[in-house]
Amino acid sequence: MNATENKVAGATRAQFGELGPNAPSGVPAQEVNLDLIRDVMVTLSLEVGRVRMPVRELLQLAPGAVVELNRLANEPLDVLANGVRIARGELVVVDDKFGIRLTEVVSAAERMEQVG
Repeated sequence: MNATENKVAGATRAQFGELGPNAPSGVPAQEVNLDLIRDVMVTLSLEVGRVRMPVRELLQLAPGAVVELNRLANEPLDVLANGVRIARGELVVVDDKFGIRLTEVVSAAERMEQVG
């Protein structure tokens, strides 16, 4: 396409290079400037486990009820950033507050599979 074909109603179509791990790049991956996104807020959460139940059972829950989750007590917890698993770890207590000790960081390939 030439420049005239890219213009539509006063706008110019953006040109993007190839994306992905094999995309040609003038900057090696370790030298990518992350300063542009350092202040972007994300929600970090821990998932202890999950359970599916009918609304009927949910409405019957009361104080003292025990809900059995799908995870064993000795399994690592999932660390989620905006709902995407980024790591696993074990629960710790630091100065009367809960924390997590990371035991595994999810690979970039696995994170991309979760998003797409």
